[in-house]
Order: sequence, then C-alpha cells, then structure tokens
Amino acid sequence: MRAQLLALCLVLLRREGRAGPDLTGCRSPEAVRVAEETLQQINQGRTDGYIWALNRLYDVSHTPDQEKGGTLYKLTVDVLETVCHITSRKPWKECEVRSIRDVPGYGECEVSAHFDGEVKLQSYSCVIREVPAVEVVGVCDDCPTADKLDEPIVEETANLSLQLFNKESQLGNYFALENITRASSQWLAGAAYFVEFTIVETVCSKKSDPDELGRCPPMDCQFAHRGFCSGSHVTPDEMFEISRPVGKKDYPFHNPVKVSCEIYEPKAAAEEETAHAKADAGHAEHQHHNHTHLHPHEHTHSDPASSSGTAAAAAASTPPSSLGTVAEKPASPRSSPSARACPGPRRYRLGLDRLRL
Repeated sequence: MRAQLLALCLVLLRREGRAGPDLTGCRSPEAVRVAEETLQQINQGRTDGYIWALNRLYDVSHTPDQEKGGTLYKLTVDVLETVCHITSRKPWKECEVRSIRDVPGYGECEVSAHFDGEVKLQSYSCVIREVPAVEVVGVCDDCPTADKLDEPIVEETANLSLQLFNKESQLGNYFALENITRASSQWLAGAAYFVEFTIVETVCSKKSDPDELGRCPPMDCQFAHRGFCSGSHVTPDEMFEISRPVGKKDYPFHNPVKVSCEIYEPKAAAEEETAHAKADAGHAEHQHHNHTHLHPHEHTHSDPASSSGTAAAAAASTPPSSLGTVAEKPASPRSSPSARACPGPRRYRLGLDRLRL
C-alpha cells in the first residue's frame, strides 16, 4: 500500500513540475511584480494624458533569456485611467482611479519586459478608450457625460477657471492655459460644465497689470512650473433662477466659477536641489560655503552656452525615449488567455459589468 501511495505521489509531483508555470500564471507574485513595475515605467515615459493604474494581469508567458540571462516576460495588462495627469509624475499607486462620475478611460497594454531581479521594460503597445456615454448613463443617469474639447463653452469654462486661479494664487507669476485635457457637463439647476486642463508659468509677475496677461508668453526654460487644474462653470437657467435674498451680495449662482490646481516643481529644479544637497554633504565641517538654494517658486536664468551646469540640467530633464505606442481605438473582441490561472483578479470594477473592464 505504501509503495502504491509513493508511486502516486511521484506521478503528481512530475505533473506539477511540468504544469507549474501555467498553474501560477497571472497569480504569480513575480508576474504581478513585473506587471506593476513595467506599468510604472510606461507612465514615466509618456508625455500626455493621464497616469494609468493596473486593473488586472490578463495573460502572461515567460521564457529564459539565453543572451542576457534572467527571464523574458510577455504580458497583457488591463489598465484604468486615474485622476492624476501625467504632468504630476506621481507613482500610479498613489493615484485614485477615476470613478464613473469622472468619465473614466480604460484599455490594455501588450508588454515585453526583462526580469533578472530587476524589471526592465523592453517594449509596449497600448490601446485606450473612454467609457461610452451610454454605459455611464446606464448605471448613473445623473452623472456628467463627456463633451468635445473644442466646444466654445468648454474653452470659456477653462479660461474663467484660470482667471480665478491667477486672481487667488499666491505664486509669483501668472500662469497661462496650456492644454484642455477633459470636459464634461450635466444638468443641475442649469447647465454645469467641468474641465480639466494643464497650465504653464509665464514670464509676467503678479505685479503686472492683469490686462496684460494675454500678451504674456510662457516661460521657455526647464525651470518653468507647470500645473494641472479642475474647473467648473454653472450657467443657471433663467426659468428656474432664484431671486437673490435680501441683503445677500454673493448668491451661489452669481459666483458660478470654481477651480482647484496643483503646481508641480520642475524636474530640473528638483535635480539641481539634489545636486546642491550632495555637494553640501561632501563639504568638510571646517569649510564654510555660501550656497543659494532655489525657493520652490523661484528660479534664475542664464545663457545655456555659458553654463555647463545648465546644459547638463537641460539634458537631464529630457524625457526618456519612447519604447512603445499608445492608440485610441474602440473595444474589440479579445481572445481568451493562453496561460492557465489567467486572467488574474480585478482590482476595480466601477460598476460597469457589461464592459468587463
């Protein structure tokens, strides 16, 4: 009896040895790590759009890399847009995935990566798309729906929001509109418009006449601050307009613009500050050097040809070369995963079961 049990165990072990990689598949901790880190590298190499978060590992395969050693992974990963714009350079794990009210986007990436204890992205091809309005309304009939970015009311909303930001901002310079990145609207007590847009620092200080802002060019250097804003504009319907209460000067409908912005420290400024810190750490205690460190919202300019340090900072701020492509395409039928234990579990659903995100 013992001999029979031992023989059965040996057979099962042999089968397990052959099927091991497939059985772990999309649930393998190593495969998940490769997926998470390659997505971080993809986000770092992109220059527009929103940061993507990993929703699930859809399919995976891996083979030994005979030339470099380690393992070559081929992944299919499902991604969801977050509320963080790519300008922020935040890690995707620190960004909130867009809710159904934020007109979310979703897609998938085909990824190739090398793993030898460290993950190195080799190539990628991603397809991203917006959740159709009919799907949004199907689960949330009072949620905002997407608008075209070139609509006049959208541009007006962005400009009004930026005017309010420049008026209330405590920063040293005015900011100008760079790109409108998302727009939506819904009906409240009137038409409500929502925009998201990027802004860039101009050469005009806040001491300048606001009327001159239209003639203020963006700051054209690596130390220019950039930001990402969310703004809204409500236009009340006259049929339902409520009279201003007696003695009230600022009724909500008479102050219909709101804005919220994040301003990001330029990469070149952060690198220069790091270089200063390293230089200070290398000084002997008896030496006393007077260093001028850049304030978060102050910077100096010099002729690039006359300063090797400035040239080096400019080179360091150059974004990494693209290793892949991003396209906007409608959803198409997908083939079933080839690996066992795939796809892996979803991290988010958004209540859109018909889309099978």
